[in-house]
Amino acid sequence: MKIDFNSIEEKKIDNFKGGEKSYAVKMFTDPMIKIMKGRLIPGASIGLHTHDTSCEVFFFKSGHGYVLFDGQRIDVGPGDVHYCPKGHQHTLINDAASTEDLIFDAVVPEQ
Repeated sequence: MKIDFNSIEEKKIDNFKGGEKSYAVKMFTDPMIKIMKGRLIPGASIGLHTHDTSCEVFFFKSGHGYVLFDGQRIDVGPGDVHYCPKGHQHTLINDAASTEDLIFDAVVPEQ
């Protein structure tokens, strides 16, 4: 199956999961999975949340930021992958001092 993200409209979600500013995302969903192309402008974040029913994987494409994973700061950039297993907490932040968008793909399999 091919997913054409070029034909999916980017949506902006303000204060996603309690984060700062807005999360710009193109999203494919079905009952088994969510696949997203995400973008955080400088100073934007995805709020701290726990994956109670699923895991999540981020694949970073461009820009720099950091993840807080179970309270630990992990710097991320192009080529990095972040895995948040089921039952763990994380947040994603594009630092306000950044000069570029943080671009990433994310996959959330429904478990």
